[in-house]
Amino acid sequence: FIPKGITLSLTGDANDYVGKGLSGGRIIVKPPADAPFSPEDNIIAGNVILYGATSGEVFLRGVVGDRFCVRNSGATAVVEGVGDHACEYMTGGRAIILGATGRNFAAGMSGGIAYVLDEDGSFPSKVNMEMVDLDPLTDDDVAFVRSHIETHLKETDSTVAARLLSSWATTVDRFVKVMPKDYKRVLTAAKQAEERGESVIDAIMASAHG
Repeated sequence: FIPKGITLSLTGDANDYVGKGLSGGRIIVKPPADAPFSPEDNIIAGNVILYGATSGEVFLRGVVGDRFCVRNSGATAVVEGVGDHACEYMTGGRAIILGATGRNFAAGMSGGIAYVLDEDGSFPSKVNMEMVDLDPLTDDDVAFVRSHIETHLKETDSTVAARLLSSWATTVDRFVKVMPKDYKRVLTAAKQAEERGESVIDAIMASAHG
């Protein structure tokens, strides 16, 4: 439940529920600089990270367990791999995943956006497509993802982040945007209403009710 203005930086590993209810603060988890293993191939934190988080940022150098970002409604996270059921019931926020995912990704995801690095093309087969679409990144998405990978590098010394940024021109094309269908419809309606000079709120309400 760390609020805005507080940063918790952990050198080592963590258990379940890191960032539960995070409400504006920043959490950084990374292995020791002299760790004799590749962080991106090892677990740095446990299950159900960012459960019910409302805002704030998390940077995790390494892989985490199952149900990452479940019920996240506003926090932003960068991680180097996740287990099963990631972004389950997510309603807001952003997740940037720089590695492999488990099965049933985005089950019940009604809001927020996930950006997943799909280096081997296997990611679509792991997604629960009932409520989401898989889209290419827009220019705004690209700027957002790159900025947070740069911060991830700064905060954790991630070799994954360094590698991706060093070949960004080709790396960026391997990201997949996971976008909830209803959320996308609402955002599109709001944008169109704004362009026409109409009430954005009325457009959102109309879109939300079909």
